[in-house]
Amino acid sequence: MEKYLLSGILILQCIAAFSQEIIKNGKITGKVIDSTSKKPIEYATISLFLKGNKKPVNGATSNDAGQFTITGVKGGDYTILIESIGYKSFSLDNIVVNKKNTSVDCNNILLPKRQSTLQSVTVTAPGLIENKIDKIVFNVEKDLTSQGGVATDVLKKLPQVSVDIDGNVELAGSNSIRFLINGKPSSAFGNNIADVLQSIPASQIKSIEVITNPGAKYDAEGLGGIINIILKNNTARGINGNISLTAGTRMDNGSFNFNARQGNFGINAFVSGNIRPSANTPSTSERLSSDTIGKTNAILQQDGNYRFKRHGLQSGIGFDWNYNKKNNFSGSLSYSRFGNEGVGIVNQNQITTESANSQNIISEITTINHSENIFHFHTIDAALTYKKTFAKEDQELSISINSSFGNNDITSSSYQLLQPQDSLFFGNKSGNPGKEHETEIQLDYAEPIKKNIIIGAGGKISFRDINSASDVFSFQPAPKDYLFDSSLSNHLNYHQKVYAAYVEISLPVSNLFNAKIGTRYERTNLNSFYSNAQQQVNSPGYNTLVPSIFFSKKIGDNQTIKLSYSKRIERPDYRDLNPFINTSDPKNITSGNPYLRPEIGNRIELSYMHDFDKTGSFMITAFYRENHDDIQPFIVYYPSLKIGDTTYTNIAVSTNQNIGLEKNTGVSIFSDLHITSNLTVRNNLFFFYRHTINAIDKGYNSNSFNYRLNINAAYQFKHDFSAEFFGNFNSARNEAQGKYPSFTSYSIGLRKQIWNKKGSIALTATNPFNEYVKQKTSLFGPGFTVNNMRKVPFRSIGINFTWKFGKLQFKKEKEENRDINGGGENG
Repeated sequence: MEKYLLSGILILQCIAAFSQEIIKNGKITGKVIDSTSKKPIEYATISLFLKGNKKPVNGATSNDAGQFTITGVKGGDYTILIESIGYKSFSLDNIVVNKKNTSVDCNNILLPKRQSTLQSVTVTAPGLIENKIDKIVFNVEKDLTSQGGVATDVLKKLPQVSVDIDGNVELAGSNSIRFLINGKPSSAFGNNIADVLQSIPASQIKSIEVITNPGAKYDAEGLGGIINIILKNNTARGINGNISLTAGTRMDNGSFNFNARQGNFGINAFVSGNIRPSANTPSTSERLSSDTIGKTNAILQQDGNYRFKRHGLQSGIGFDWNYNKKNNFSGSLSYSRFGNEGVGIVNQNQITTESANSQNIISEITTINHSENIFHFHTIDAALTYKKTFAKEDQELSISINSSFGNNDITSSSYQLLQPQDSLFFGNKSGNPGKEHETEIQLDYAEPIKKNIIIGAGGKISFRDINSASDVFSFQPAPKDYLFDSSLSNHLNYHQKVYAAYVEISLPVSNLFNAKIGTRYERTNLNSFYSNAQQQVNSPGYNTLVPSIFFSKKIGDNQTIKLSYSKRIERPDYRDLNPFINTSDPKNITSGNPYLRPEIGNRIELSYMHDFDKTGSFMITAFYRENHDDIQPFIVYYPSLKIGDTTYTNIAVSTNQNIGLEKNTGVSIFSDLHITSNLTVRNNLFFFYRHTINAIDKGYNSNSFNYRLNINAAYQFKHDFSAEFFGNFNSARNEAQGKYPSFTSYSIGLRKQIWNKKGSIALTATNPFNEYVKQKTSLFGPGFTVNNMRKVPFRSIGINFTWKFGKLQFKKEKEENRDINGGGENG
C-alpha cells in the first residue's frame, strides 16, 4: 500500500512539475493605489516569489497610473510583495498560475502610509517636496521651471533657502552651509561655491536634501545646516538612462545618465556640462571719505563694465554590489572641472577737497583701470562604502572612506592708465596655482536595544591639506617693467585634522512623544604657515562639544509637532586666513585675516506639520539662532597705507572679521495646496529679524527685518501637457556695515511629453521682460560711505529636450538610511 501511495505522490509531482514547465507565458497584473488619497502610486516595487522560496523569481514596477504587469510567469503557486517608499509593505498569497488561469488580475491593491517614526516620516504625499522629520527633500525630476537651469535655480525653491543674483546661497539666513554631493564632501566646494552650483545642470540632479538642525551623526560644520545634492542614479534591473539637452540665451547645458544592473551588481555613469556665454555687467560706484588728520574730503567715482563667462564639466562612474543579503559594497569615482573668465574696464575719477570748503578742489585725478581674471579648477573624488546588516532589524554597521583631490589655477592682471595721456603708472600680474586634498574615514554602528529604542555610535577622522603659491609682479615706473614683488607674493601650507566621535539614542518617551538625543565631540588640530604674515599665528588645537536634541509628537494621523536644538561651528576657511593682499583695484583692496576665530552657533527650532491628504499640506517653523564670534566682511578706510614699498592713498581694505554677536529670530511658512485635480499652488514664506552687536566699531550695531517669499503654480492641461509659474522675492538685507540689495525673479515653463512620456520638450523663460536686474548696495563705516549700482544681465529664454531610454525590467528598492555625510540619514 505504501509503495502505491509513494508512486502516486511521485506521479502527481511530475505532473505538477510538467504543467509548470509547459506554462511559460503566464501574466499577473494589478494596480497599486494610496489607501488614503486613492491616487495611483508610481514606481512601486512588485516582487514575485514562488511559494516556499525567499528569493524573487520575477518582478515589475508600477507606471504613472499605478499599473503593473509581470509577464513570462511559469505555472505555479506564488506570493506577491508590493513595496514603495513611505508606505507599508503588502503581500498577496495563493496567486496560482496554471493552464486554466494563465492571466491573473490582482485588481486594486491599497497601500497604507508608513506610520511616523523619529527617524523617518513624510507628512506630505510623495511629490515635488517632501517634509520629513529631520529634512526637506525637493524632487528635482518633477519640477518644470528648473529644467534647463542649474543647481541654484532649484535651491531658491526650497523652504528657508535663498539665493542672491550672484548665486550665493543662504540657509535659514546664514551663508555658512555644509554642501555635499551624494552625501559626500568635495574639494570643489572649498573654492567658489557659487561657481560649482551654477555649473551643475538641474537635469543632472535627482533631489536636494536640506537639513537645518542636523543630529549628532552629522559633521558639526555649517551654521545654517547641510544641503545635500543627490545626482541621478537608477537602481532598476536592466539597462536604462536619460539624456537632457538645453539651449538658451544665458545658459547651455546637457547631461547623460546610464544605468545597468544584473542580479546583485549594478553600475551607473554620467557626464554633464554647462556653458554660460559671455555677458556684460555695467556698474557705477561713488565713495565719500574724510581724512580727519589731513582735514580733507575725497570723492571717488567709478563707472565701468565687466564681461564674464563660466563653464563646467562633470563625469563619473559608480557601482553597488550586494555580495549577499547582509553585505553591500558601493563606490564611486568622479571628475569635475569648473572655470570662469572675466575682463573689466573702469573709468575712475578722484576729487580731493578741503574739509572746511568742499568747493575748493585740491586735486582731481582721472584714470582708467583694466583687469582680467581667469580661474580654473579640477577635482577627482573617490568614495568606497561597506554596509553590513544583521538578523536583528535596524542593526547596521557602515564603514566608508572618501577622498577628494583638487587643483586650481588663478591668473590675474590689472593696470591703470593716467588720463588724458594714457600713461601707464600702476599694474600687477599674478599666478596662483594650488592643490587641495581632503580625506575622510568614518565608521557608524546602530544597535536596537528593544522595540523602537536604537543606540547609534560612530567616529570620523578627516584630513585636509592645502598648498598654494602666489607670485606677483608689479609695474615699476623707472625701468618700465614688471618686477617680482615680495610684499604681495606669498605661499602657504595649511593642514587641518578633525577627530570626531558621537553617540545618540532614539526612543519613545512613554506615550507622549518620540525623542532622539545625541552629542558629538570634535577635536580640531591646525598647522599653518603663511610666508608673508608679519607674525606666524600659533594655532593650538581646540575641542568642540556639539549636543543635539529632537522631540517629535504625532497628533492623530496627519499632524506632527517637532522641537529640536543643535549646536554648530564654522571654521575659518584657509582663504579667509591667508593674509594675501589683492591690489588689482588699488582703491579697493582685499586681504585675509590669519587671526580669525571659529564661529559658534546655537539654534532651536519648533515645527508644526499638517497633512490634508488630497488637499495638500502645511508646515510652519519658528527658529532662534545665536552666533558668537560672528564672521562678516569688514571694511576699513585708510587715507594712506603703505604695503611693501608702495604707498596707497584713499583706499578701502576689506577683510573678514569676528564682528561680534549676531541674533536671528524667524519663521518659515510653507504650504502645498491642490486647488483642483489639475492646479497646484505652493507658497514659501520666510521672515527673520537680525540683531548684530558690533564689537569692533562700538555704536555701529545693526537691526533689520528680512523676508523671502515665493510662489509656484503648476497646471496640468492634459495628461501630457503642463505649465508652471515661479516667482521669487528676496528683501534687502542689512549687515554690520550697510544694506545689500533686494532681488526679484520670475520664471515661466511649458512642457509637452512625447513618445509615451519617455520624452519631453520644455520651454522656459526667466525675467523675459527685463534684460537687467538692478542691484544697489549702500555701505558705511567710520570715515566713509559707499553707494554702488550694478546692472546684472538676467533675462533668459531656453528650450530643453529630455529622453528616457531603456526598460525597467525589475526594480528592487527599499527604504533605507542613506549615508549623507559618510554616515548620515535619509528617511
